[in-house]
Amino acid sequence: MVGVYDICARVQNGFRARLGRIAIPETKLNLSVSRVLYSQGFVSSVTRGTHLGPDDNYTPTTNLNVAERRLWLSLKYYQDQPVLRAMKCITKPSRKVNCNANQLQILASGQPWGIIKGIIPGEIMVVSTTKGILEIQEAVKLGLGGTLLARAN
Repeated sequence: MVGVYDICARVQNGFRARLGRIAIPETKLNLSVSRVLYSQGFVSSVTRGTHLGPDDNYTPTTNLNVAERRLWLSLKYYQDQPVLRAMKCITKPSRKVNCNANQLQILASGQPWGIIKGIIPGEIMVVSTTKGILEIQEAVKLGLGGTLLARAN
């Protein structure tokens, strides 16, 4: 779960520094979280590349080049303000937050569950389920529970 902290910090710092693109290590976890951010409209594109920049042509990731492979996220701004204001981790090494389908539905409706606050309009929660990493609304539609990874607004 170390990668969740890394992507949260990199994305939030990229927006604070007003960068156009940021690079994050190419892992399955980072790709899945990036896909959720893209589908929810927080980033404008996700492309693969090296530490030097995005690829022009497709290059597969192999054992020989895995260290230099990166995901490049194009950050979105609206009226010179970042679209994503904050991205925070929910699950920590000292506290893993697991929820069943009913508890996720409570959080998705905006009500708190335990120490976790419900989501507010314009906010998303990233959940690790048995079907992969999904946004909380998708997990509720599929009737899945899982581990709460991060929240972004």
